[in-house]
Amino acid sequence: MAWVRWSSDGGDEAVESGGNRRSGSTWLRAHGSTLLLAYQSFGVVYGDLSISPIYVFKSTFSGRLRLHVEEEEEIFGVLSLVFWTITIIPLFKYIVFVIGADDNGEGGTFALYSLMCRRSKMGLLSTPQVAHEHLSALKPDPPTGETRTSSLIKEFFERHRSSRVLLLLTVLMATGMMIGDGVLTPTMSVLSAVSGVEVKISGLHEYSILIIACFILILLFAIQSFGTHRVGFLFAPIMISWLVSIGGVGIYNIARWNPSVVQALSPHYIIKFFKITQKDGWMSLGGIVLCITGAEAMFADLGHFSKTSIRLAFMGVVYPCLVLAYMGEAAYLTKHKEDLRRSFYKSIPEPIFWPVFIIATLATAVGSQAMISATFSIVSQCRAFRCFPRVKVVHTSGEVHGQIYIPEVNWALMVICLAVAVGFKDTTLIGNAYGLAVISVMVITTVLMLLVITTVWRRSLLAALCFAAVFGSVEMVYLSASLAKVPHSGWFPLALSLTVVAVMAAWHYGTWKKESFELQNKVSLDSILSFTQDLGLRRVAGVGVVYSGAGAGTSVPPAFAHFVTNFPALHSVLIFVSFKPLAIPRVPPEQRFLVARLGPPEHRLFCCVVWYGYKDSRSDSHAFEELLILKLAEFLRQEAAAAATTGGSAEKTVAAPLAAVEELMEAKEAGVAYLMGHTRVYARRSSPLLKKLAIDVFYGFLRRNCRRPADELGISPSSLIEIGMVYYV
Repeated sequence: MAWVRWSSDGGDEAVESGGNRRSGSTWLRAHGSTLLLAYQSFGVVYGDLSISPIYVFKSTFSGRLRLHVEEEEEIFGVLSLVFWTITIIPLFKYIVFVIGADDNGEGGTFALYSLMCRRSKMGLLSTPQVAHEHLSALKPDPPTGETRTSSLIKEFFERHRSSRVLLLLTVLMATGMMIGDGVLTPTMSVLSAVSGVEVKISGLHEYSILIIACFILILLFAIQSFGTHRVGFLFAPIMISWLVSIGGVGIYNIARWNPSVVQALSPHYIIKFFKITQKDGWMSLGGIVLCITGAEAMFADLGHFSKTSIRLAFMGVVYPCLVLAYMGEAAYLTKHKEDLRRSFYKSIPEPIFWPVFIIATLATAVGSQAMISATFSIVSQCRAFRCFPRVKVVHTSGEVHGQIYIPEVNWALMVICLAVAVGFKDTTLIGNAYGLAVISVMVITTVLMLLVITTVWRRSLLAALCFAAVFGSVEMVYLSASLAKVPHSGWFPLALSLTVVAVMAAWHYGTWKKESFELQNKVSLDSILSFTQDLGLRRVAGVGVVYSGAGAGTSVPPAFAHFVTNFPALHSVLIFVSFKPLAIPRVPPEQRFLVARLGPPEHRLFCCVVWYGYKDSRSDSHAFEELLILKLAEFLRQEAAAAATTGGSAEKTVAAPLAAVEELMEAKEAGVAYLMGHTRVYARRSSPLLKKLAIDVFYGFLRRNCRRPADELGISPSSLIEIGMVYYV
């Protein structure tokens, strides 16, 4: 409310307007960040979904369906299918339901998996009890009443390890399909846009189109290193211009060619469509499904933005513009059935053709950005769960978590995109592969949501089945039509996904076997110290940080035992550090370290467990070193304070922690060295052939060709001591 002071000189107006300005500034402060994120989301999230009108009708009528287009009912049927598909899947499924299943702001199939891992023992990634006790992010939710369905599902997964393995493989399959989507999106969209030039320039050689498309693809992947933040600002104006253009052209075509096209929004035309076309209509669903390409990016890219910004951009701009664009193109087709294969560009009015063509070409580059960003996000999650080889993850924004760039993945995607473009050439073949990749991820998301609804949200089985019946039935129909295209290039996303699953499964299995070996072959710290004392153990100045995959405790990893028995010298302060992944996006820095002392105080030996989430960065060794020493100093003060409460003089209470902290700081000034095992892992000679193949061939190849652990942690070579070891697992 604005307070008004009455006066004869119009002072009331000045005061009231000032109050409105204050209210306006308050509103901007409250909602400005959301509006800014919504603006950026146009260039990152919605590009793929928004450029689908370029190729949906072209792909739909590429097969035998064009033989049935004699009356406008068939075109109305296709439009009705498109309208209800983008309404049911992107709007209701993702915007209303799936985005609500975020994992502390993060989205994607691995986010759903982490929710189940954290709330139950349904996943292979277990959370230690000590983590639940120390981390606020893992505190149990207020009890809402465990349902019988939830209990039965959790009990089934806990009892059968094979079900947990199958669940992980399902998640990995979705990851592989998402990566396939990240390959096919740029190829399909750029080739479709560039081919529009043939409408105005006849007789153009097909290789000219291909060369231009390849150049655009190379340029697109080259700018990824600038980060999502800068790319979003660069691409958002292009995407908004594109949406306004296709929405405006749609309104023009509806008004000029066939205003009665609005009748096609009735689902009655879907029934008539299948009655007329029958099997050919079912086969055409492989083209219609392309209207929802990029819908999964709204969930996978959630960590880059927020739920409110994603919903605001979609419902306010993207959805209405897409509906108008499809309606306008259908209206044009009812009067120009001879343009079935080129309807999008043919429907553009002549005076604005070239401006729209230029915007379309730029928009397809933006459309590719959505799935590229989503691929970065999901690979980062897989890597944190130890399901992907070590790669370099660059955090491109200091303000917004989750905005990352992965060079190795970026260039690999570029090479595969170019290979697909050169190999297939035809957008119809690429569309067949594209549709299968898109709908497969959506079906898996629906299955995971079924488990989340029952076990995490603890809703009734009826609610979960209603969700699956409404959305799963639609997706399964599209999946069946897409699977029929497997012989016609549909095999490509399957082959690529299976390759990715094989890589991730081999890496996860090999890492698990390596850590299991270290746990089974830990050496007692007391035996090490007693043995080295006989050899004349020496303590040298400095801090030694020993990385251990075996966890903290009274035992040490075999690599350290091998080192100290051959070189009986230890740093004056020794810290055994163990990184432990948790099924949460981020761990607060103040809760990340759990420090304990090993042995008597005079040994100056400590262990430290470092918890991290799948969105936390671990590449800044200097910041980690400073925080580790700080947490150790805090531990020493707390230890002395705790000892003082059990007895002792005040002088000792003050002097003990000061002396221990001073020793620690002196050791730090002398230098910090990092000890890390450089291991080679082989299967035992008695192992089955499949295990030898997984460990010796696949896992060995991946370890030799991925980033070294020291590089992943950002450790300088001048501070690194590597200990060679051979494990027979």
